[in-house]
Amino acid sequence: MLKTILGGLLITLGVGLGLYFGLWVCFIGGIMGIANAIDSHTITSSIVAWNVIKIILAGFVGGIVFYIPSALGMILISMD
Repeated sequence: MLKTILGGLLITLGVGLGLYFGLWVCFIGGIMGIANAIDSHTITSSIVAWNVIKIILAGFVGGIVFYIPSALGMILISMD
């Protein structure tokens, strides 16, 4: 029973962290980084490139961050 609860918590943690890092840090953070550079008139090619890479890799990063704790949670649930 404790393994099932801990597994569910790990899966929930994986969903939350995946959304945070994939959606907020990479995707929205990349867009905001470009917008802030434009607003402050300090836009350079390296700022644009770094933020475009963050936007492109947002789904991959979110998926990896989701998968690791969720896989551990599924292993714990299956052991019960």
